[in-house]
Amino acid sequence: MDLFEELRSKLFTIMDEDGFGTETINVKVKALRPEEAIGNPEDRDYPIIKGRERMMEADFKGSRGQAFTDMYGTFSGTLAAVGAMKLENNYRRAIFLATLNAVTRHLGIVRNTVHCKDDQPPKCARELAAYMRENFARPKVALVGLQPRMAETLGREFELRVTDMDPGNVGTTRFGTFIQGPEHTADNIAWCDVALVTGTTLTNDSLRGLLMGKPTVFYGVTIAAPAHFLNLTRFCPYGT
Repeated sequence: MDLFEELRSKLFTIMDEDGFGTETINVKVKALRPEEAIGNPEDRDYPIIKGRERMMEADFKGSRGQAFTDMYGTFSGTLAAVGAMKLENNYRRAIFLATLNAVTRHLGIVRNTVHCKDDQPPKCARELAAYMRENFARPKVALVGLQPRMAETLGREFELRVTDMDPGNVGTTRFGTFIQGPEHTADNIAWCDVALVTGTTLTNDSLRGLLMGKPTVFYGVTIAAPAHFLNLTRFCPYGT
């Protein structure tokens, strides 16, 4: 089954079991300003601050769920409308994922659906390095999606390869690591001991090509509910 159809089925099940399918429940989704999404961190090189991506946030009965996307806007409609939406572009997939995260957060199924802020991203990166040591010793790491603090911290300790979809990053060297384009992702995953993958790969519909049998850790808020339902390993210690 297609990943999104599986997630859609999970949402429909929730709607039926909890009576949400028979209620006219509005979901409001908006794109956050950088300071709303990540606060005021000391480092200013995060994609959300540079402007290529935005965080979409859904509000469902007072519970918030978020999803990163490079195609953003606003939406207001019923939960049933989100469930029936054709997920044909990054904007629509971000609405669906943010909503799924908000609904499952409301029901207590998942936690950490809101991005960390201020001084927390560097702390997250340090905990990630410890997590890698504890679970994989000294692995070769393929980072899919340039998260600056993660690349900076992991590159000090492990062999690291990084791919990214932002043309402004591809071909540059960041923290001693050359940033490759997405066409190198498959080769890097074949090379690595563990893949570290941004949850945004679900928004841009590239995740299915990354599940290559290697140990894979997904990071971030976008993939909160999908990781639960698809039985994927997720790292997000400072999300709220």
